[in-house]
Amino acid sequence: MSTVYVEENGQYSLDCSKAIWSTDRIHSYYQNPEHRYGFIGFLCDVDFVIENKKNILLVEYKNARIPDAANPDAFRPESGNKLDNVAKKFYDSLHWLYLNGKDKPKKYIYILEYPNGNSTSRLMIRNKLKKKLPFDLQENFAAIGRKMIDEIKVVTISEWNADAELGLYPIQPVSSSAT
Repeated sequence: MSTVYVEENGQYSLDCSKAIWSTDRIHSYYQNPEHRYGFIGFLCDVDFVIENKKNILLVEYKNARIPDAANPDAFRPESGNKLDNVAKKFYDSLHWLYLNGKDKPKKYIYILEYPNGNSTSRLMIRNKLKKKLPFDLQENFAAIGRKMIDEIKVVTISEWNADAELGLYPIQPVSSSAT
């Protein structure tokens, strides 16, 4: 099984060859048209999951800067509906991780590229998204010692690649000869 994944638009690849384990297949289980896994097509999922020595990285990828992006100027990642959907993908992916015994600390990484995006807008999106994730919920159950989430980041591709942990799994443009 390949450890290099190509995102849904076919423009960028994510090299997970240094990961202990990784997948981009949760969607195929949740949206299985034969319902081999039950009638669970209402569940959403993150695009990639990467396990390293310390953490599970749940990765959602959205790129409205690619060539031929459908109406990129209309993309509003800060809207309540978009943020609700991104948060839902985190929550719904937890079921799959639980069933597969993946119980390391979890970091949710939202790779976000869009016109007029900058560090200030990404920080605002991160803060809004954090309120929709279970940080407050797990504080009330801290005595149990388990967490559903440990960190949330909203980054660009270049920020991902420059990060000491995330950059171990580089995101690169797919070469035209490989497609």
